[in-house]
Amino acid sequence: MPRSPDPDLAPARTVREAAAGIAVLAAAHFVAITTEMLPVGLLPLISRGVEVSESTAGLLVTVYAFVVAAAAVPLTVATRAFARKPLLLGTLVAYAASNLVVALAPSYTLLAVGRTFGGLAHAIFFSVSIAYASRLVSPLHTGRALTLVTAGGTLGFVLGVPLSTSLGTAVGWRWSFGILAAMCLVTSLLVARLLPAVAVEPARAAGSGPRPGRGRLALVVVAITVLFAGHYTVYTYVSPLLLSAGLSPEAVGPVLLVFGAVGLVGLWVAARYLDRSPRAVALAAIAVIAGTLVVIAFTLSSAAGLLVAAGVWLAAFGAVPATTQAAALRTRGASPDIIGAFVNGSSNLGIGVGAAVGAAVIAGPGSQALALTGAGIVAVALGVVLLARAAFPRDPA
Repeated sequence: MPRSPDPDLAPARTVREAAAGIAVLAAAHFVAITTEMLPVGLLPLISRGVEVSESTAGLLVTVYAFVVAAAAVPLTVATRAFARKPLLLGTLVAYAASNLVVALAPSYTLLAVGRTFGGLAHAIFFSVSIAYASRLVSPLHTGRALTLVTAGGTLGFVLGVPLSTSLGTAVGWRWSFGILAAMCLVTSLLVARLLPAVAVEPARAAGSGPRPGRGRLALVVVAITVLFAGHYTVYTYVSPLLLSAGLSPEAVGPVLLVFGAVGLVGLWVAARYLDRSPRAVALAAIAVIAGTLVVIAFTLSSAAGLLVAAGVWLAAFGAVPATTQAAALRTRGASPDIIGAFVNGSSNLGIGVGAAVGAAVIAGPGSQALALTGAGIVAVALGVVLLARAAFPRDPA
């Protein structure tokens, strides 16, 4: 006979009832995204600190992302029977260790080792946390719960990366990673205290029986991979772009702070419409990203024009994480944890490919070609979403 569900592990019906759990998951997303993206803001400082080129330093983002892409599904499958909350706590401790290694690393090689370890933690963290958020509420509130949890990651862009960049500029980039390691440990204590446990689908049931949504899930995964590749082809090198437009190194951190803040606009749109018009949100966000990257290509000589275009670009991208996560979960092409692993792996595959493509383009043809290349890749993702009507439906039901 099937086991009766444990009433202590039953999901709350509404976002309000799950508020404490959603809040600490958002805090965990904050430190996770800050850990992943911090090298973007500190790229020039890191390259000088370990005596490598900026394009080589940018590969720290590629290494991290490719580790996540390769390990997300296998590690999620291997840990499928583990209790979710202790597993999530373990990833936060691993993030702390990764940042500490980076802070103390005397060479580029050890920096890459620290980032690799962080990538392994990330491979499990986002696979688990995406499914965790969906389990805290009833299916009718999945989009809103994911948007609120994703807000923590957006705040990583809004506050975490810019403030850490400014700190690194003022006192040294190693301090940024050291303080972030301490923040990861504090967050793990909050998660231990406030995050409720959730039930997990038994391993034997997770992969059994036909999944009619697998084709739709595959299309969402393709769209995520291509979209993130296009975005991160350019975003990985946003600091060098800003410097080449005439900004001072001290201004990069505050500008990234503003860029992160405008991402909240896209997040607000997703929170308002994702449970009502998910297809429209996805199409609008991707179209704006592609268009503004084209504009950026022709405004690189104007600091003001570049700042305005980049602000619109990053506002649109603010809607992307929650939109793509919700689309994947609603396909029901696998168990929530495996879907989370595919979302995690595909987005990081895109990040890694984008960072690698960007490294080649910025070291060769240059900044204008970088922005146009990113725009072209994003346009391909837009085409996938336009054609995949069942994977990105108008009606979330």
